[in-house]
Amino acid sequence: MREYKMRRGEYLEERVPDMRAKVEEFFGPIAGTEPYNDTELLIVEDPDNPVFERVTVGTVPFDSKKDKLALDIEERPAEEVIAAGDVEAAEEAVAIKNDFLEESTGRDAKARRDSMKRDVEDDADAPDDIS
Repeated sequence: MREYKMRRGEYLEERVPDMRAKVEEFFGPIAGTEPYNDTELLIVEDPDNPVFERVTVGTVPFDSKKDKLALDIEERPAEEVIAAGDVEAAEEAVAIKNDFLEESTGRDAKARRDSMKRDVEDDADAPDDIS
């Protein structure tokens, strides 16, 4: 499960007032929910795009911080997608994921990558626990 930050000065609930509708618009009908970090995430068991096997998505609240968007997309193996002739669907899958994340967080793919790099660098600077 990957968690995504919002663009500075913006809040997830303002950008996506109806998470259920947004998820159905991008991924397909919601089959249920699943607990995660004291919240319930939405589950799409049969996504519209044939490349996706299962999508788990929702809002993760943080005390005294802005909420984050949690997203986990299980994809079919590339060999299976190619063998089924779903190459165009694979290209569309990348666009769907990026468009959903950009609309929801206000951050494009480059901004998300840069943020993840900074998080990793910050973790590397932290001292290791020595017992």
